Amino acid sequence: MARAQFQKGQKVWVESVGAWAQVEKVLPVWAKGFDEPVRITYEVGLGREFQAAELQLPAEDNAGDAALGDWRILRARNKWQEPADCAHHPFPGSYPVVVTDKADWGGWRVPGAEYDRDPERIEFQSRLIAAAPDLMELARELVETVSESPDDAPPESLRLARRARDVLRQITDVTASPALSAEGQRGPMPTSGEAA
Repeated sequence: MARAQFQKGQKVWVESVGAWAQVEKVLPVWAKGFDEPVRITYEVGLGREFQAAELQLPAEDNAGDAALGDWRILRARNKWQEPADCAHHPFPGSYPVVVTDKADWGGWRVPGAEYDRDPERIEFQSRLIAAAPDLMELARELVETVSESPDDAPPESLRLARRARDVLRQITDVTASPALSAEGQRGPMPTSGEAA
């Protein structure tokens, strides 16, 4: 017998479409002589019914809870160009590499051809990426501060905290298939907690 794995109003990732959607209807299919539905499909507003196997729940990314470390920008030598050939670059003869590991590797790099197209934009992106852990921590602190006493917070602070919470969810919510619960039945995975 089938059991509903998702609820009406729940946010789901529709893998076959590659988009987030919200469950609009839970559609059980009943058969005569059975106490439970034999199949359940879900209407998510994308033009057809989807089976549970095609949908995934947002789940909190536990890797986001770990210390992010010291993200920093290193300069890599552009071995394919002489510094004189790229005098228009902010740092001729090199390009930025954002490293996210203590061993000075891992992280973000950009192909040389893309860097040549718009070096100022790539330099800005590298600074933004390197500052991301600090900005994420700032957003978390704002959400926590406002959620401690939301009635006392000014309306503008509430608005900013809600926006910070939404941005944090984009970072920490990842998709996951419904997990097996303790009874062996499929059930929803926990999602990130509410704040603000």
